[in-house]
Amino acid sequence: MDEKLAHLTQLGQVTKGPTNPDEAILERVASPHPTQRYLVRFTCPEFTSICPMTGQPDFATLMLDYVPGAWIVESKSLKLYLASFRNHGAFHEECTLKIALKLVEMLDPIWLRIGGYWYPRGGIPIDVFWQSGPPPDGVWLPPQDVPAYRGR
Repeated sequence: MDEKLAHLTQLGQVTKGPTNPDEAILERVASPHPTQRYLVRFTCPEFTSICPMTGQPDFATLMLDYVPGAWIVESKSLKLYLASFRNHGAFHEECTLKIALKLVEMLDPIWLRIGGYWYPRGGIPIDVFWQSGPPPDGVWLPPQDVPAYRGR
């Protein structure tokens, strides 16, 4: 294995999924182009968590965009981290912001935004958006283009 990746504990390994976000291990690797400004996008169309009041499942599409600095997130660890919310009881706002703030803390990106497009709870969709500051100049920021929930 490349010695730059030797510190990774999940990539290329059979990894048991964490049962909650606090025990999940997010990992990072050095950005292959730390002097360039580019956008990385992750889309999680089947994000799930649990309503802390009713215990019923909540579903969302999460779209995460970030401009790396020195670090990029290792994608398998991100997938396991997001899956760890499956049995986590929290409101939409808490789930969305917990993910964004954890990534900002770990990666120290130039810029990060998250869109949480949640399916209705009690007949009302709750969408949650956050970004770390103004978008950087010179970086192409495609629209998130996740349609608002319109019912069936």
